[in-house]
Amino acid sequence: MTAEIDGGDATVATTTVHADPETDEVESDAEEALIEEGEIAGDYLEQLLDVLDFDGDIDLDVEGDRAVVSIDGGKDLAKLVGRNGEVLDALQELTRLAVQQATGERSRLMLDVAGWRAKRRTELSALGEAAAQRVLASGAPEPLVPMTPFERKIVHDAVASVDGVASESEGVEPNRHVVVVPA
Repeated sequence: MTAEIDGGDATVATTTVHADPETDEVESDAEEALIEEGEIAGDYLEQLLDVLDFDGDIDLDVEGDRAVVSIDGGKDLAKLVGRNGEVLDALQELTRLAVQQATGERSRLMLDVAGWRAKRRTELSALGEAAAQRVLASGAPEPLVPMTPFERKIVHDAVASVDGVASESEGVEPNRHVVVVPA
């Protein structure tokens, strides 16, 4: 599902999951719930941007088993990201709470602003792969800096793609970090 919201006008294109390959009638309940989450989140964020007097295009999508909402195209969007994504994380939680209040279900919605999470995902994948290569070469464990659960997951996935090494999380929030170890 993809939707764009700009200035209050929404254009929605949906991806349909068919129950029977012979018919084009039934969309899955899970897909419908994710579409609803994205629409609720889009409305909430559109109102927030209006209150803050920020410009931006809100794009809605469904990736796997979660709704993904991104805000792009406006100036000053970096203010919605904050230092190390702290404002973005808070905004994501507020948006999830707005969805939960409307649906009664806990949301796993992912929010990105100005492509920050996408860029961060690329950086963390490279960090995980580089650490894995260093551990392969040295044979010594390598602890990384503290990260959020989102960030640790990306690093774990990157390390898992390299044979001969593994990763584990150690410590307690907010100092929980990934340690790359020889396998």
